[in-house]
Amino acid sequence: VQLQASGGGTAQSGGSLRLSCVGSGFDFGWAPVAWFRQAPGKEREGVACISSSETIRYSDAVKGRFTISRDNGKNTVYLHMSNLKAEDTAIYFCARGPCIGPILNNYREYGSKFSGWGQGTQVTVSS
Repeated sequence: VQLQASGGGTAQSGGSLRLSCVGSGFDFGWAPVAWFRQAPGKEREGVACISSSETIRYSDAVKGRFTISRDNGKNTVYLHMSNLKAEDTAIYFCARGPCIGPILNNYREYGSKFSGWGQGTQVTVSS
């Protein structure tokens, strides 16, 4: 099981970026996939997730600004980020795991339920 995030970069406050997460080594179409992020000196936190039936959950921090979607034909989950803020600066990771709100929002307790972590992709938002 492996998922690789890409598409990060530098954007200005208020700008947009689209991240991609490509999965391999498992039946991608049946897998729920989540995005997480980790800022320097902070704990990893859940951002958004999408189930195989396209049930979607977002953290309160990104709701209304980020959109998650998937293309099973390309084994890819996308995270479209708009109206970016300086506090969105972090390394963004994707992983396979349950798309349930309380699980997404409590990495400290439920992080072990996720697998396939890649190296992540850096997002930097300048103000």
